[in-house]
Amino acid sequence: MFPSFSLRYAHLPSRMSAECAPTRVANPRLVAFNHALAEELGFEAAAFDATEAAEALSGNAPPAGSEPLAMAYAGHQFGNFVPKLGDGRALLLGEVINRDGQIRELQLKGAGRTPFSRGGDGRAPLGPVLREYLVSEAMHALGIPTTRALAAVTTGERIVRRLAEPGAVLTRVASSHLRVGTFQYFAVRKDVEAIQLLADMAIERHYPHLEPLSGGARYLALLEAVIARQAELVARWMGVGFIHGVMNTDNSTISGETLDYGPCAFMDAYDPRTVFSSIDERGRYAFANQPHSAQWNLARFAETLLSLLDDDHDRAIALATDAIEAFPEHFEASYGAIKRAKLGLERVEAGDEALAQELLDAMQAGHADYTLTFRTLADALEDQGENHGKGDDKHGGESRLVSLFDTPEAISAWLSRWRERLTREDADAATIATRLRATNPAVIPRNHFVEQALKAADDKDDFAPFEALLAAVTHPFEELEGELDYTQPPQPSERVLRTFCGT
Repeated sequence: MFPSFSLRYAHLPSRMSAECAPTRVANPRLVAFNHALAEELGFEAAAFDATEAAEALSGNAPPAGSEPLAMAYAGHQFGNFVPKLGDGRALLLGEVINRDGQIRELQLKGAGRTPFSRGGDGRAPLGPVLREYLVSEAMHALGIPTTRALAAVTTGERIVRRLAEPGAVLTRVASSHLRVGTFQYFAVRKDVEAIQLLADMAIERHYPHLEPLSGGARYLALLEAVIARQAELVARWMGVGFIHGVMNTDNSTISGETLDYGPCAFMDAYDPRTVFSSIDERGRYAFANQPHSAQWNLARFAETLLSLLDDDHDRAIALATDAIEAFPEHFEASYGAIKRAKLGLERVEAGDEALAQELLDAMQAGHADYTLTFRTLADALEDQGENHGKGDDKHGGESRLVSLFDTPEAISAWLSRWRERLTREDADAATIATRLRATNPAVIPRNHFVEQALKAADDKDDFAPFEALLAAVTHPFEELEGELDYTQPPQPSERVLRTFCGT
């Protein structure tokens, strides 16, 4: 059933990880399995057995050929450095080669105590496991680089967080779990050999075009490549209103994939100050702060590479500083392109950034829903001929758009400027509307629907709401018919103001 494992990380020096067997669970049950992803990874579909999968992916009977280990890493958590974190409840099984010849790591999250658990129980509650499954698969469907969810297994045991909750284990798939914090762990120990091993692994796996380079140029190019990829990643998050919630350096990947979906959430009404994470008390990782936080994390990564950049310490600092200071340019280029696409613009004009910002300002003033506003632009555009100016047409696209705003005057004035700008595009309204719908999702994992699905699973062992929501969020550009309209924002009584990480 399982593909063959390779053990690249396990074969690194022993100080880089700790061998550790998963802790057995009482009664494993497979409650979600990503068959499409399994096929990509080379699983034998014909040999699939849910009971065998539950035993293997709970950690009771790890797959043949795997060698479970906990990875060592450090990290800045909300700005405070912790020199020893590591996988406290996750175990890397090993790597597989998918059907496209790419390396993918399989990790069990919630598999029990490890040498890095720091007094924790090493377990994961069902709710956060299902949240990560839903949101990571939604992000993948949105085209945003991310870890993936292969399976969720309940353990038949209850664990205590705020309350006693069902336990579960998530099988997470990533191109690698190398983090800024992985490099920090060895930098603080002045272990240059380990840092170079990690850097070379990152180049081989994620940036193979850098392989011909040598010396300091090789590692400076790695730093610059990671900076560019992280800048693009954060821009993509913001394009869909995603707020990570725990942008610590141990959650900042070298690959440029989104890692760790603890207290993450998607914004409903647009406000750049939005924070959901219950542990982000000062708003360090608020929506608008994410680019700055990413740059700060990357500066910490640059510090770990100084010994590889140049033998002259001052010269190494100057090279690293120049690279880090290029982050805003990378981010603005990526985010600017995303905002233009969200407005249906392909040509680049000097006023495009101002036009996008004016819409965001109107959304904030009018408490308009971020996702629905952009999605409804296509309706308003198609509607401009027959219904434009007919404010009493309750079914017109422009009326639907305007109705999202508490202050319709702001959006009405903006619409006129936007339509005038579109006249300089080399496309008709129907074509632009089509590309707007291909760029602006109809469905995101809205917090209130996520919480409803998790509550049904936690309280009633009912996974039907989870499965229905999963089907919707993995087709984000389609407006699927069903019992619930997953495109709709919450009613006041349904609003979710705080999310929790589950550790």
